[in-house]
Amino acid sequence: QVQLVESGGGSVQAGGSLRLSCSAFGDSISNYCMGWFRQAPGKEREGVPFIGTGGGFTYYADSVKGRFTISQDNAKNALYLQMTSLKLEDTATYYCAAGFSCLHGIVVVTTMTYWGKGTLVTISS
Repeated sequence: QVQLVESGGGSVQAGGSLRLSCSAFGDSISNYCMGWFRQAPGKEREGVPFIGTGGGFTYYADSVKGRFTISQDNAKNALYLQMTSLKLEDTATYYCAAGFSCLHGIVVVTTMTYWGKGTLVTISS
């Protein structure tokens, strides 16, 4: 099974940019549908990714379309999330996920979905 480790979180002012990385170990991310989920403070982790890629598809939720970009480097076995024009409501812990079930780039969460431990992103005014 794959192990995922996120990095790159931190504090940034609204309007700024941040790049998150998800390094994978134990298996190639090319074998999975990959996505980013997030959990806002005091809330449950969202059940669907806000961004993902797999099966030739890339998915962006409306809330991040035009601001966030997902990419992956199979040679480095890593997934990236470039975030720009950050808003206060983007404050959350960001989780990388790898799954075998994929629907048009959306990781479908099952018992066989693998998760990183998350990285915190804090947006300030």
